[in-house]
Amino acid sequence: MDTARIRARVCELLKEYGIPSAAIGVLHGGETTEFAVGVRNVPTGEPATVDTVYQCGSMTKTWTALAFMQLVDEGKTGLDEPVRSYLPAFRVADPEVSATVTPRHLLNHTHGIEEEYGDPGEGDDVYERMVENIVGAPQVHPLGHTHGYSPALGYAILARVMEVVDGKRWNDIMRDRLFVPLGLTGTNSGWEQVDPRRAATGHLIRSLEEGPFVSPLGCLPRAFGPGGNVNTTVRDVLTMASVFLGGGQTLNATPIVSGESVREMTESRVPIPDPYMFGPEWALGLIVCDWHGETVYATDGSTIGQNARLRILPDRDVAVAMLTNGEPRESFYRTVFNEILTGLSAATIPDLPEPGPASHLDLSRYEGVYGRPGTRYEVHAEDGRLHLTWVLDPFHARLLGRPDRIRYELLPVSETHFLMPSDDPLEDTQTVAIYDFENGVARYLHTNCRVHPRARDERPPR
Repeated sequence: MDTARIRARVCELLKEYGIPSAAIGVLHGGETTEFAVGVRNVPTGEPATVDTVYQCGSMTKTWTALAFMQLVDEGKTGLDEPVRSYLPAFRVADPEVSATVTPRHLLNHTHGIEEEYGDPGEGDDVYERMVENIVGAPQVHPLGHTHGYSPALGYAILARVMEVVDGKRWNDIMRDRLFVPLGLTGTNSGWEQVDPRRAATGHLIRSLEEGPFVSPLGCLPRAFGPGGNVNTTVRDVLTMASVFLGGGQTLNATPIVSGESVREMTESRVPIPDPYMFGPEWALGLIVCDWHGETVYATDGSTIGQNARLRILPDRDVAVAMLTNGEPRESFYRTVFNEILTGLSAATIPDLPEPGPASHLDLSRYEGVYGRPGTRYEVHAEDGRLHLTWVLDPFHARLLGRPDRIRYELLPVSETHFLMPSDDPLEDTQTVAIYDFENGVARYLHTNCRVHPRARDERPPR
């Protein structure tokens, strides 16, 4: 890899996108290359280094899944035993889900339980309280019916199972089962544990003219811990990736999980309704991508102002990781990774599909209001074209200086898939699936891995 060329290119891209810094690492054939560019804090101008600690957001789920699979290897847990086998009092609104939901449903985001866990606080009992708080939580969709990303709840339930069977708090489980055995020097499970002299500061951006500003929210609540609160360095991310390339052990032959657990994590898959933005399938703690016929495993994450990306190419013995302290941009990640992958003669990230004509579609089948608490999408037809209006919550709109209603045109790719381009230079084209037709209309809208059911008795405003 031509590190000097890639470094110079990343410097250009950071300025173009308004991202303060990036730490990038490549593991290829057992050899590691890493570098960092930019600043870890814009107001202070302190430079980022390869030892800078970033928040990795939902990449945390891969770490948690690995620790859970250790318990599976030891016979303490199973993937297909009901959660009630470990948490006898477990209950949600649907009695059947209460009795039959399994760790596999939690790991692959098919449990369908709404994220109605209230305020569980910041104490050591946070995951116990989350489980107690969901006794009335409804189903977004029937158990196992479709994939729908669970930002916090699914992995919090999983963490509570781990706590009960292992006799430790989730934070201690992660330290004792992963961070210490892996020899990690910059990874922990809570922002309060990070040395401020190494910490990257999260940044948001409202305009390229204004540039990035420090995020007003320093980190995610503790409720997101098992699904979003690991902090790490790019070197430590590559160490975790080596477990997948090494069939369960690291480069120095430290065993972490069994080869069977790695196969389970990578080969137990469910389809993703929107296959274009991240990948067509979700495994256990990993996204499964198809890059021009080659299987690639992915794990991503974002907090409010930081972002993490990892791609594992087992057929090439390659892993590429990037941590940034700016907002996630798909086009930035694609450009950087494709530059690196091309230099390694490896498969590159496929482009989004081209749109086709909408004339053959009955647009009335898609019209409706789709949403979850805090999220609302209004889909309606106008002059033979389909449009989506995203209704932002007031806090989000105020924070980013955006209107509370943003309208997009949906360009059809197939009968169920659409491109959603934006006029905003800070926003990349997104993809949307509107699918699962019943009585002539779609039941769900899936975008950014989240699923949103149709509001049956509500029509979008004209």
